[in-house]
Amino acid sequence: MVFKQPTFFGEPLDQETGDKDASLEEAVANALAVAGGIDAADVKVTVEDHAVVLTGVVATAPEIERATAVAQAIAGAKPVRNDIQVA
Repeated sequence: MVFKQPTFFGEPLDQETGDKDASLEEAVANALAVAGGIDAADVKVTVEDHAVVLTGVVATAPEIERATAVAQAIAGAKPVRNDIQVA
């Protein structure tokens, strides 16, 4: 039996980085879910190129600002890119 090295879209899989990114995504998503001043039901959190990326839709512009503040508080030194739109 031959075992292949794990890959992700053809790139070598760095299990340690993947676990950290997944943990950060989960932490930010959980913080958004319980934060006041934002309905984050339609907000998606991913980590891309060492930055936290927020996408989706919310009802008001202040919710976008609140989502950024919550994500920055959790992400720490990582940058946060907010691509959330107002529905």
